Amino acid sequence: MFCVECGTEGPIYKNGVCLKCYLKGTRFSKGPVILDITTCPRCDAYKFKSTWIRESFHEALQRHLKTSFTVDPELGNPRFQADCKEQDRMLSCLISISGTVGGQAVVEQHPLTVRLKNITCDVCSREAGGYYEAILQIRADQRIFTPEELEALETKVDTLVKNAQKDKRSVYITDYEIKREGLDFFLSDKGVAQTIARRLQEQYGGEFKQSASNVGMKDSRQLYRVTYLVRLPRYQPGDFLLYQRTPMRVRSIRGNKAHLQSLATWEDSTVDAKSLQQASPISDSVRRKEMIVVSQTSSEVQLMDPDSYRIMTIPKPKKHTFSKEKTTVVRINDLDYLLPEKD
Repeated sequence: MFCVECGTEGPIYKNGVCLKCYLKGTRFSKGPVILDITTCPRCDAYKFKSTWIRESFHEALQRHLKTSFTVDPELGNPRFQADCKEQDRMLSCLISISGTVGGQAVVEQHPLTVRLKNITCDVCSREAGGYYEAILQIRADQRIFTPEELEALETKVDTLVKNAQKDKRSVYITDYEIKREGLDFFLSDKGVAQTIARRLQEQYGGEFKQSASNVGMKDSRQLYRVTYLVRLPRYQPGDFLLYQRTPMRVRSIRGNKAHLQSLATWEDSTVDAKSLQQASPISDSVRRKEMIVVSQTSSEVQLMDPDSYRIMTIPKPKKHTFSKEKTTVVRINDLDYLLPEKD
């Protein structure tokens, strides 16, 4: 058959014309010449329809192009490519839309002016206004946090908030305060604040409490602000204490369970963390010292003080061979205890 356009003999693609002539006379895409994209100057999020999304400009532009341009279904596997140059506070772009028709590659180009409009997003507006839904209070039972603990807790909460932001951009820390008794974080989302509080309790142990206060009404509904309190245990891993008249070392605390080790027998035990409130701290009378291993048998080890060169022999709580040249001895109230090499 012959093409009615060019007269070439060969297969007819559609409407009496060959594929080459059909492609010459057909446009498969159309779109605007001006496109407005709204961005937040504070967080660099882009607004798509009624939703703010944190993404790159390239991703935002692709999202807008796919909804602003109409592509004929006949164009298979359409792809958008943008070549943009900044010009007078606008972007002058050349949009290329490529695909296939009848097995033939097709590329169509559209000049496009992209205008960026700066509007503060809803989240940044609330953050700038000091909005928060919850207070996360972190305290310690009968002790004051060390500077190292405060820094570690700040880092931990900041990391958990950043992780939550990946799924929920409305999460942020409005403010935080370092107090003598601990830390206060003011968070924008009470659900996330509760999750963080539970994660802290799970990792460090301690007590969890929550309370709510009425802060007004909105849309005929009562609004509440929630305070989540995490009170970390009095004792920390590595502390020494007298529990049920036995010198013990705290190995770890997770959730509501404390893992202890007897200094006299090296036996491990797991107790309710609350029961440690009945224990007595013995840190003031504890002295740790590295001693040189001189000799050992299955039941005892002979050690030398590296400062005074005094030799002492200490029974082993259980069969154990010290493999290093030095080991740690803990003296509590004039009694010496060996610490195992591996915890």
